Amino acid sequence: MSTTSATARAPQAASTLTVQSVYPAPATAAVADRSAESLAIMFKALSDPARVKIMSLLLNADEICACDVATAIGKTAATASHHLKLLRDAGLVTGDKRGTWIFYRAVPSRLATIRNTLSLTE
Repeated sequence: MSTTSATARAPQAASTLTVQSVYPAPATAAVADRSAESLAIMFKALSDPARVKIMSLLLNADEICACDVATAIGKTAATASHHLKLLRDAGLVTGDKRGTWIFYRAVPSRLATIRNTLSLTE
């Protein structure tokens, strides 16, 4: 013996559900290829803690003698020279030779390039 039970459903009113995203809109513009390559070179140069320390030193002084960099970052003179060369090749520092020493300065415009290129625009 089988019993079938039917339940009557009440008619439902049509409703509209609006969902708002809590995520920001997708990016509308990416960094141009040429800018991305330039930034990658600078980021690669800044990818080592010793080079970040050197940049910090240079940004907090007018200039620093290469002879003082090794002691300041706790590396040998040869290692400090290598790091300075990589920063110079990336255009982040510039140096002037005076006698047997080279005095280095940061290039603030290159750091401004990083900031400006990666800045968020509304």
